[in-house]
Amino acid sequence: MNKIIMRYIFIVMVALATGCGTGISGLGNSTRSFTHWLKMHPRDWADSLEMDRTWQAALVRIPKTGSTRFIRTTISKLTSSNTAIKGTYPTVIYMHGCTGIWEGTLHTINFLAKNGYAVIAPASFARKKYPKSCEPSTHKGGLYQPTLKMRQNDAGYAIAKAKMLDWVDSENVFLMGLSEGGITTATFSSKDEDMSVKARIVEGWTCHAGWHSYHGLNAPDNEPVLSLVAKDDPWFQSRQLKGDCGRFMNKSNGSKSIVFTDGYLRYKHRLLGSKKAKKIVIRFLKQNIN
Repeated sequence: MNKIIMRYIFIVMVALATGCGTGISGLGNSTRSFTHWLKMHPRDWADSLEMDRTWQAALVRIPKTGSTRFIRTTISKLTSSNTAIKGTYPTVIYMHGCTGIWEGTLHTINFLAKNGYAVIAPASFARKKYPKSCEPSTHKGGLYQPTLKMRQNDAGYAIAKAKMLDWVDSENVFLMGLSEGGITTATFSSKDEDMSVKARIVEGWTCHAGWHSYHGLNAPDNEPVLSLVAKDDPWFQSRQLKGDCGRFMNKSNGSKSIVFTDGYLRYKHRLLGSKKAKKIVIRFLKQNIN
């Protein structure tokens, strides 16, 4: 009985952390009402109001100096309060996967905050018009190809807005994502300096795809990229999706492609549940801070 109660409490805490407690619902596949793809229009992809919804609903984690504790909030709550934040922090813009915000998202952003990094995780599911892009039960993605363009727009918007915040170290902003968020991180491109980042971390993506817009890396030559992927990731069993991001990297700038080939990690999609992957990520971040 105690285990059941504890599980129920955990589920409630996740629901609150992902938006239900702030009046924002539908940030995950199980609670989202999706827009039919026929009702989508190219103007929706970069609609400023839609992008601002993903920003306002973004989950925020801000470290407390000299402690493993951190502030848990959202952009909308933070900007509407008088919370005083001391200091500036290297900041990770974290892009969730195709299933939206879930407990894995919370674990990752909390882990980064405990290690001294501020995190802003835009909630793309907060858009009013949003099509379903994957079926987790069958590991089928790409149900609406232009979703990637929407996610890239959300990422760029968040990077630019983050650099305007007093507590964000604008010289040390990183882009990171899992799965579809990893594809977004890998393919994001902008000539706008306000949308530039120090480095990128791609988790759970191979950089190989049949669609050109999903294929390869779009990071400039001076921007290091770390990619983490399992050799037998269940999402990437088809021939055109197999591989890793290594062949697309500029290895001279410190970029690294890590393929997990042993033990249970060989078959995992989300890798940051492991201590091994966490150590690799923190080492990479530290190496690329000014």
